[in-house]
Amino acid sequence: MVDVELRHLRTMAAIADEGTFGRAAALLGYTQSSVSQQVAALERALGGAVFDRPGGPRPVRITPLGEVVLAHGRDLLTRSEALAEAVDRFRAGSGRIDIGTFRSVSNLILPAVVRRLLDEHPGCDIRLSEVEPEDPRIGDLDLLFHDGRIEDDVDHVKLLDEPYLLVAGAGAFPDGPVRVELLDDAPMVAWPHTYHQRWLERELAGHGARPRFVFRTAGHDTILSMVRAGIGSAVLPWLALHGSDAASDDRLGIHPLCPSPTREMYLHWPAGSTRSPLATRAIDIAVEAAHDLTGPG
Repeated sequence: MVDVELRHLRTMAAIADEGTFGRAAALLGYTQSSVSQQVAALERALGGAVFDRPGGPRPVRITPLGEVVLAHGRDLLTRSEALAEAVDRFRAGSGRIDIGTFRSVSNLILPAVVRRLLDEHPGCDIRLSEVEPEDPRIGDLDLLFHDGRIEDDVDHVKLLDEPYLLVAGAGAFPDGPVRVELLDDAPMVAWPHTYHQRWLERELAGHGARPRFVFRTAGHDTILSMVRAGIGSAVLPWLALHGSDAASDDRLGIHPLCPSPTREMYLHWPAGSTRSPLATRAIDIAVEAAHDLTGPG
């Protein structure tokens, strides 16, 4: 059976459907002698005849062995066609892609990636998951967004530098950059003790600022509402403020910090692996989306 080829089975099926070697040859685009040679090769591999040949223009008759082979052969041909179609879809960019992410990316960069992939490849299967920032692993993921380099065996591209900005009540600080040390013992609204918030507080402390945290909440809108109310200021990542109405709110002032706590955002993928066209396209879109957000330079 190892010598049986799909083309032999395809030829056999054509003969069974058309009734003669000649009509099967015309259907497949072969010469009749080529069809005869393929059937002979199939019968040698099987150790028996698959057709009785009455000769002349009369239709051939399939043998009992041929019936068994044809029944299984048609199933193999169907599967081979499904495989060929799947490979074609893969090469065209369809298929499945698994992407790991975290909240800031999920709000801005990732939607652009998802939207354009679905527009370009409507049949693709996109799976998203949030990855624990404390110990990010590529695992079975095709791509992983993370604010920093990860330790797995991965390749990467840097997407952007994301500064943290001071959001305060209007007039609470003079226009322009604010020195970090001025936030020491200042009332502040902040996120809970998440991985990123702990990192931020270490950065502030390293530059002489240990604010008084008067309220902690996971709600971004709630943080801004409390700043508007005057209970304290907040330090938030640039992506969290991008596209919001905070910049145009005359009750708020947004200031660069000096020195500025800054996160580096990267996109990672398994090193040395052959990327699917879908993953390659997703990387290109993510780089374009990051550039669109930050602008030239």
